Amino acid sequence: MLFGLAQEENDEATALEVEKDLEKIEKEISGLELQRMLQGEEDHHDAIVVIHSGAGGTEAQDWASMLFRMYLRWAEKSEYRTEIIDMLPGEEAGIKSVTFIVGGKYAYGFLKAEIGIHRLVRISPFDAGRRRHTSFSSVFVYPDIEDEITIEINESDLRIDTYRSSGAGGQHVNKTDSAVRITHIPTGIVVQCQNERSQHKNKASAMKILKARLYESQMQEKNQKKEEVHASKKEIAWGSQIRSYILQPYRMVKDHRTGKDVGNVDAVLDGDIDGFIQAYLLSQGPKAA
Repeated sequence: MLFGLAQEENDEATALEVEKDLEKIEKEISGLELQRMLQGEEDHHDAIVVIHSGAGGTEAQDWASMLFRMYLRWAEKSEYRTEIIDMLPGEEAGIKSVTFIVGGKYAYGFLKAEIGIHRLVRISPFDAGRRRHTSFSSVFVYPDIEDEITIEINESDLRIDTYRSSGAGGQHVNKTDSAVRITHIPTGIVVQCQNERSQHKNKASAMKILKARLYESQMQEKNQKKEEVHASKKEIAWGSQIRSYILQPYRMVKDHRTGKDVGNVDAVLDGDIDGFIQAYLLSQGPKAA
């Protein structure tokens, strides 16, 4: 209403103020919507980003370095910290691979949108014939989670049985219910201890074994998930790209998952990728993982 009145009275200053307020409100609403999308268990973690150049030698390696710069610029604009963990330079130019950490709230939640194959089409600066080349690089993102797993055991999840020891240990051990068997009901893991004469000591030893078994089980589950993630990687080649960056014969960046495209390629390569990230997250729904 205020905007309409300002237009009727040719009050340009008020109209501009209202327009800025509307843009601010739209930005805040968009931010709240994105936060609703970032509800995954690991979304709030830092991100470990790995870029690999595809086949194609120097051209592909140069493309990998361009992507690396793009993410560094995005992180800088987003006020995230970065740390290079490992880098393998190309033979003539660019990089064969790089691993780096992007640190900050929801870094993984945002950067998981970049997982996949990125395709570049341009006139190669390394081709004396000035021919058009297509290059590929893969981007993979992991949540930066500490390797140590804290084992929390609820007493309600345990069934504790005591029984008379049957092994060596003398008459005292054999005549009292000092042995302990603990069953972890959710997993079905059973541990027992009868080495000590004290039921209390046997229980403590059995709990220690149970924690070790549960830790091992969680590590196996974690490694299985990693293997499934690795298995989801596609060949760094035709037909598997998530996004194309076209510099020739026209200029456009298009995300093949969401259909979003941008004509300002230079801005995108300079780190302006929020639009692509937001479009992807919004397309995944509130349970995006």
